[in-house]
Amino acid sequence: QDKKMAKVFCIANQKGGVGKTTTAVNLAAGLAMARQRVLLVDLDPQGNATMGCGIDKRSVKHTVYQVLVGMVGVAEATVRAEGDFDVLAANRELAGAEVEMVGFENREVKLREAINEVDDQYDFILIDCPPALSLLTLNALCCANGVVIPMQCEYYALEGLSDLVNTIKQVCKNLNPHLTIIGLLRVMYDPRMTLAQQVSAQLEKHFGDKVFKTIIPRNVRLAEAPSYGVPGVLFDKSSKGARAYLDFANEMVERLGLPVVA
Repeated sequence: QDKKMAKVFCIANQKGGVGKTTTAVNLAAGLAMARQRVLLVDLDPQGNATMGCGIDKRSVKHTVYQVLVGMVGVAEATVRAEGDFDVLAANRELAGAEVEMVGFENREVKLREAINEVDDQYDFILIDCPPALSLLTLNALCCANGVVIPMQCEYYALEGLSDLVNTIKQVCKNLNPHLTIIGLLRVMYDPRMTLAQQVSAQLEKHFGDKVFKTIIPRNVRLAEAPSYGVPGVLFDKSSKGARAYLDFANEMVERLGLPVVA
């Protein structure tokens, strides 16, 4: 391999509202601050990652939908976000892609085929998955080297996790042998809740060093950032949430043996 390939990670969890998009957007911005070349792919028809990066999903010229159905290439479709990284935007159109792609041959690798053309231009490609184990999520899993699973430490979290881990195993066995779980990220963490502490301890017991050391706290500033169209790490750098995501970006970079930037 003479060309240096990007590390492709998808941020996945079939449960909604667990902080996938917040994680994807802030990790992208955090890695960009660590002088990495980053592409964020919004693979959710709701387009929240797109909006969270300050991009108007209604007025973008090209979206990931057109990339998936083969109308345009990734390079043509990317938009530069505030925070110095590229975004492949999504909007409602993407919901139709699943139906259209059903008739395609090799429909689960359309994203991988598209990404292959640009993966030497980035250090990291992050994919924000929709909250379902759908054809879109399958495309992300077939494209990625690793999965980052954000999760809340609550009662039902572990139940959903086993479904996701099984899906990842299946994809690894049948479609993408390079896929691994990079780690579990505890998000929206409230240390005052005994249950949160218990679930957190259970995760560490079950998954060991697959659990990221960084814990993302519940944080008002992080929650406000998307309405201003700015990643939380740029919106209020001094907030607890922003600092935690920067720590997470550095932990990610460290895990991969890359130089860390404070």
